Amino acid sequence: METVKEGKTTAVTAYFTIVGSLIALSMNSESRNEFARFHIRQAFGLHLFFLGFALFLSQWFNEYAWYGLYISFIVLWGYGFIGALQEKKQSVPLLGDFFQKWLKFM
Repeated sequence: METVKEGKTTAVTAYFTIVGSLIALSMNSESRNEFARFHIRQAFGLHLFFLGFALFLSQWFNEYAWYGLYISFIVLWGYGFIGALQEKKQSVPLLGDFFQKWLKFM
């Protein structure tokens, strides 16, 4: 439980833009806190998901797809961010388990 409290600041930092995820990654490079690593993977995956789909949608514009992208990102981001604030290791729905598997190198 003490390791969760130690990694909370880093975990919360990871959710503030993709730059925040990179800063959190460097903050956690020495201590390698597992709680922080979990949320860094979640946040970085969410930011990559958003940027990837935004690039896709920038080529094939559909107004409703943009709404869907923003709504899904905000809901998933909020779910992960609240989990970090409440000191819980809960994956974001649908994508969180994939982020944990694909971003193991972090």
